[in-house]
Amino acid sequence: MKNDIYNTIVRPLVTEKGTFQSETRNTYAFQVHPEANKAQIKQAIEKIYNVKVLTVRSANRRGKPRRVGYKRGTTSHWKKAVVVLHPDHHIDLF
Repeated sequence: MKNDIYNTIVRPLVTEKGTFQSETRNTYAFQVHPEANKAQIKQAIEKIYNVKVLTVRSANRRGKPRRVGYKRGTTSHWKKAVVVLHPDHHIDLF
């Protein structure tokens, strides 16, 4: 993966848990590129959203098994990042 901030962040994860954490703990969840490390994620979030990031937690998520008719398969594996922002900053899309 080349060091492009717009390829590092795939999409924000807007869920009930994520919305609650953004309101109470100032943390936000994102789906990120599987090869992105914490430093690249922090840099991308700070430049795209113009905020100050304190910490980044990341986890690789396994795809879930699915079945269509008699065929079996799995959904894609993906990487999740939870970003904690400085108390003075917030992201408006949540």
